[in-house]
This record gives sequence, structure tokens and C-alpha cells, in this order.
Amino acid sequence: MRRHDVAGPRYTSYPTADRFVEAHQAPQHLQALAQRGAAQPLSVYVHIPFCEQLCYYCACNKVITRHHERAQPYLAALEIEMDLVAAALGGHAPVSQLHLGGGSPTFLSDAELGTLMTALRQRFRLLPGAELSIEVDPRTVDAGRLAHLKTLGFNRLSFGVQDFDAAVQKAVHRVQPIESVAALMRAARDLGFASISVDLIYGLPLQTPASFARTIAQVAELRPDRIAMYAYAHLPQRFKPQRRIVAELLPPAGDKLAMLSGAISALLGEGYAYIGMDHFALPDDPLAVAKRQGLLHRNFQGYSTQPDCDLVGLGVSAISRVGATFAQNAKALDEYQDLLHQRQLPVQRGLALTRDDLLRRAVIMALMCQGRLEFESIASSYLVDVPSYFAAEFERLGQLAAQGLVVLEPDAIQVTPLGWYFVRAVAMVFDRYLQADASRERFSKII
Repeated sequence: MRRHDVAGPRYTSYPTADRFVEAHQAPQHLQALAQRGAAQPLSVYVHIPFCEQLCYYCACNKVITRHHERAQPYLAALEIEMDLVAAALGGHAPVSQLHLGGGSPTFLSDAELGTLMTALRQRFRLLPGAELSIEVDPRTVDAGRLAHLKTLGFNRLSFGVQDFDAAVQKAVHRVQPIESVAALMRAARDLGFASISVDLIYGLPLQTPASFARTIAQVAELRPDRIAMYAYAHLPQRFKPQRRIVAELLPPAGDKLAMLSGAISALLGEGYAYIGMDHFALPDDPLAVAKRQGLLHRNFQGYSTQPDCDLVGLGVSAISRVGATFAQNAKALDEYQDLLHQRQLPVQRGLALTRDDLLRRAVIMALMCQGRLEFESIASSYLVDVPSYFAAEFERLGQLAAQGLVVLEPDAIQVTPLGWYFVRAVAMVFDRYLQADASRERFSKII
């Protein structure tokens, strides 16, 4: 545990977003969209940055305001961005997955959410059976609002809970009693939502293994279909709100590992499947089915059941992955809106992946999603001999094998049950950029 208590990426992408360059902007993104076209299904992410209250742990791109009128110019800018993207794609591209995140999408009024969904449907073709999900701040909705979300076509909800302990909630400035969350989840089930997810964070101030175990027990009793449980990344030098967190109140690495271990054991005992790193799901949930069938994928939202399809990100700071390219929008709200008022895509940085990038991405995603790398699949796709190409990496893997984190088979790499605790460390071995860069202060600890 001490050996691997280091900083490292979460690998929602490879290369990671910190490797994007400013030489890749709107012209390169427009070219990638045009080359892709509108034939194959897309995944679409829409970023709504607004929140009424500041959560001290938050590292998202957000705007804290109680002035709800600020949403109107933002929605207008979003519609212009949709127009530009749809025109570049050359038609109404089919969408198999839509996710609204933030910030807090439920900052928007019912009418504004309706306007946004209408705008999306006018420019994209939402396929029958598509996953339409939205992140919900329990403090901003009631049963009536959930019913409205259902009429708009949303079939999946993600509730931001983080922790049910009252002292922890106060320490991070996010107070929401368990009774209110439980009532909302009952209402969501009565309304027929296909999937309900709960987000948790371990490693927050004042958390202990015992207090977090109580939260896990309470969540298990609510029986969400999916649970996303993230390690808190304390990076106050990068994220100003985190400076309000008293570092001395953060649990030590040993307690964090105990929280993770205890949560995994408890949730497995409650019948949940451990999807990997930070996700759990009930056995009949599509995420658990995909894991069993070897069809799991990973994108900027975490683990996904969707095929490895292109992702179009809309909104301030949103990231797109189209073909062998990444593109990220402007991070400042005023700059994002100003560029769109000039009818320019607000892309400010990105990356065109090299052949080596694509090869390493395939390796890292296989390890992160399946916990197993078959040499034959990589060899046939990229025409390389895996042990030879990654000779230096295999030397480092030997150390992980000696620690019991991986098993080096003649034709595969298998992550062990113990290795799942440290799967980010296994993936880091194959990260060429990380190995060449000694500075990792921009990343969170992997435990």
C-alpha cells in the first residue's frame, strides 16, 4: 500500500487530458467530424456548469450562482454549438447514449430542460432504446421534477450522494438527509426509470472506515442499480474550493484503503458485482452483463456498456473523442459563449493520436475494463509482438507480478483480485507520457 500510494491518472482516456495541445483547435475538430460523418451512432455529453451551492470537494468545471437567468445565454450558445457540430457531421447523426452532467443539470428549470432536449432532438436522432441519463442533485428536485424528466425521455438517473454522515456532509458543505434521497429513489422507481445510480466519495474529511461502512450499508438498503464510488482527489493547488477543506481532517491512506476494501466486501455481500476500480452494479444490470461478456468500455464518464463509439462533448470545458482525435472546449464560460456568438466552435486544445498512442490506449483500456490483456488481439490489430514492443514495460510488470498484482501468462497479462485495488498502477506501466515525466502533482493519489 505504501509503495503504490502515488499520484496517477484515472484513465478515462489515453492519452490523458493533460497531454492535449493548443495546436489542435476548431479546424482540426471540424475535419475529424467531417471525416466521421453521420452514419454511425454517437455518444453525446452535455455539460451544464451551474450550481447554486459550492461543494468543497468539487473539481468539476462549474459556476456557482443563484442567478438562474444566467442559464439562458448559455443555452443559446449550446444551440449554436449543436448547429456547428451537426453541420460538420453532415446530417442528423444517430445517438445511442446521451448524458447531461455538470455542475448540476437540475439547476435548469423544467422549461429550460425541455428547451434543451428539444434542441438536441432537432439536431441529432436519438435512437429507440438509447440511454438518456442525467445527473441529479437531490437538493434541487422533488417527485414532480423527476416525473418531468421522465416525460422528456430520460430513462436513467444518477444521484449525487457522496456520504450520508451528517458531520461529513457539513465538512464538505453538502447537506442532504438520507430520508430525502430515499424518497426520491422510491419516486424514481415508481415512475419507471430503467436505472438509478448513486455516486459516493471516500477519503472526505472526517470519514472513518466505520462511518463509511454505515453509509455503504444505507446505500445498499436503498438498492440502486449502480454505485459509482470515487476516491477523493485532494488537489487544492489546482482546485480553489478544496482549500476550504482542512487537510488534517482527511483520512490517511490506510483508512482510505480500508474504506475501499470494506465497501467492496460489503457490496459483494449484498449481491453487487464489482465492475472495476470505482463501479458496482446489480448482477442483471447491463454494466454487470457487459463485464461478464467482456464488452465493458471506459470513457470520460467512467465505465460504460456502449460500444467504443465516438463521443461528442457539448458545453464549456466538454471533451470530444472523434476517431483518433480528442478536442476540448474553452474552460471559461465567457470565452466559450463569446466564440459561439461569433459562430466559431469553442475548441481550444486537443490531440491527434499517433499509432503508439492508439496501441497503448488499447492495452490500458483492456486492463482497466477486463483486467486482462490478450496478446493475440493486440498483435492482430496493431501488427506488433507485444512482449518485444513493451520489453521495458514487462520488466516493470515483473515487479508487480512479484507483489501479486498481475500474473504474466505466456500469451496474456491477468490482473489479480488484489491487483484490482491498484489497477491504475498496472495501467500506469504502459503510459509512455507518464514514464517520461517525473512530475505527477496534477494527478490524484491512486489509493
